[in-house]
Amino acid sequence: MIGAASQELRERLTTLLQRERLEPTGSITYLDSPRRLAVLAAGLPSAQADVTEQVNGPSVQVAYKDGQPTPAAHAFAKKIGMDVGRLEKISTPKGEYLAATITRKGRSAGEILAEALPKEIASLYWPKNMYWRKRGEVFVRPVRWLVALLDEQVVPMEIFGIRAGKTSRGHRILGSEDVVISKPSAYVETLRGVRVLGAPEREHAIRKALDAATRTIPGARWRDDDALLATVVNLTEFPSAILGGFDPEFLELPEEVLVTVMRDHQKYFAIEDKAGELLPHFLAVLNTADDSKGLIRHGNERVLRARFNDARFFWKTDQKQTLRDRVELLKHVTFQKDLGSYYEKTIRVQRLASWLCEIVKQGGMAVRPGVVHKAACLAKADLTTELVKEFTELQGIVGGLYARVQVLDDDLKPEVQVEISKAIYDHYKPESMDDSVPRAIEGAVLSIADKADSIAGMFSLGLVPSGSKDPFALRRQANGIVRTIANCKLPFRLSEMMNDARARYQGSEAEKKFSNADYAVSIRNFFRERLEFYLKEVRGYAYDMVAAVLAADFEDVVNAVARAEAVSKVRGSADFASISVAFKRTKNILRQAAENKRRIAEALDASVLTEESEKELAALLPRTASAVEKLRAAGDYYAALMEIAKLRPAVDKFFDKVMVMVDDDNLRANRLVLLQTLVKEFSTIADFSEIVTEGKESTK
Repeated sequence: MIGAASQELRERLTTLLQRERLEPTGSITYLDSPRRLAVLAAGLPSAQADVTEQVNGPSVQVAYKDGQPTPAAHAFAKKIGMDVGRLEKISTPKGEYLAATITRKGRSAGEILAEALPKEIASLYWPKNMYWRKRGEVFVRPVRWLVALLDEQVVPMEIFGIRAGKTSRGHRILGSEDVVISKPSAYVETLRGVRVLGAPEREHAIRKALDAATRTIPGARWRDDDALLATVVNLTEFPSAILGGFDPEFLELPEEVLVTVMRDHQKYFAIEDKAGELLPHFLAVLNTADDSKGLIRHGNERVLRARFNDARFFWKTDQKQTLRDRVELLKHVTFQKDLGSYYEKTIRVQRLASWLCEIVKQGGMAVRPGVVHKAACLAKADLTTELVKEFTELQGIVGGLYARVQVLDDDLKPEVQVEISKAIYDHYKPESMDDSVPRAIEGAVLSIADKADSIAGMFSLGLVPSGSKDPFALRRQANGIVRTIANCKLPFRLSEMMNDARARYQGSEAEKKFSNADYAVSIRNFFRERLEFYLKEVRGYAYDMVAAVLAADFEDVVNAVARAEAVSKVRGSADFASISVAFKRTKNILRQAAENKRRIAEALDASVLTEESEKELAALLPRTASAVEKLRAAGDYYAALMEIAKLRPAVDKFFDKVMVMVDDDNLRANRLVLLQTLVKEFSTIADFSEIVTEGKESTK
């Protein structure tokens, strides 16, 4: 929670200073640790600048009667602290009004900060809060001290019953209990003296300590893990590292189990050899200077040995019952109270995955439906195992490991069993935007079917994510679907797939709670948003390009990615920029025509056209459209866009020479249908009017 809260505090302070006209001339820095959140702003003005402004009052007609000021004039003068005789008269479009030019003296920075900072601190968001003083006051942990300084003066503020002062506290073990901060610029150095380091320093110290400890084992290296490193950085204030070991016999257990115990449960770093094989050692990060007597190392080794013994016991116990036998047990494991058991989910996912396999085959891709069907049957069986009950983060992984070592079918070929185990192992992937997608097509199909079933079920119940609320992680699952389809280039159309997933709930309680029409609209909007997120945040395309591509079609993810790539290549060309401006003009003209109920011809009658430029465009459109369609059908979107860009001279000439909205109804109707044809024929790749350009638009 520390990183997010630290960033929010900086953002709140920045917004506060901008709002109160106290923007610093220097930078805003921070220091956070498990015991403190601190933010430092350099170069704050001592006070707000004075502001001179004109304040308008009542109209002269109301303010004076028979040449004498009325109560309204006196009230206005009193409000602004000025004698009524000094009020000015100004002319406005609404008539003459009283006014006054006043100078508002800026408030001092100390006064503003004392008033505003407690509100900002109390408003920090925490996923979990504590009450420790009185109802209504919540924070992530009890607040024990508060330092608030402006130069060398204490900001007179109070929060959670603690008055601000100059006294902070050092490291809980290595530092002094109390330490005085003389001034803000001395804060970081003062804390360093009492063994409290900033996050970048702690990370550097941890990396150095891990390297030094690992060098004592020839040919070894510690397994780099950014997420674990971030965790231990936020668990320490003055870190060090120790090297521990465990019995090599535990290496008989799968590496995934050992690493999960070390990483997720004990916050230990694994150690491997040059070939990437796990070694019987670990690294633990401490929040103390050292462990000269080895007591901490010994204690950590004892804890890890106990955890490994538990894992080995669960592994052996689980082998007494195969995954195939465990499928029946899923009838007693609830998926969701209104969506039935995991056994019912398994049946639905099997059927959906089989249908998806057929689409993959029709798309000309190699897939083994038998592998997918068997993997779908066994994928959730590990939820009944003791190992997953103890280490829940290993679900799916344990199923894949057990599928590799157990007998699934007597006549199953070894290579097929390996593929089944891989599909089960990978079917939760990707679990984040940084995670990898399934390794094989079979795993990708199973992963998508599983996630699509969950989303369809929750949406059918009306449990649609909104704002920051997404208790069932449906956005993450949809992100996984989009990313897997894109990376594996699968020929799935999103709405068709999700409608089929919904059909698997036919006759269930879920089907009754959300109409098909509402479901379809919600699903379309939801997946369009997820694809937009993927194209912008993962692929890095500009927002206007993404809007243009998705306006044409967003159902086919692979197609949308290919079109976005093509648009990104051509958008910098002058011809393309000109075409984009022309499309904006065209759509504006067509919109105005519709608003004014102007008739558009059913088909173009070229004989009605009078200008050479429009005749040229009318003749060019069919030939270009034919060429573009052939290239688009072949998936060569870049060449198709370059073909469209060749229309630039004719389109520019048309808009320079032709007035579309003429009085002649028949001529206007044919010119409008010409523009309508231009938009219709060439918007199948992207809606070019969404592209932001420097060109000027007109609607003639």
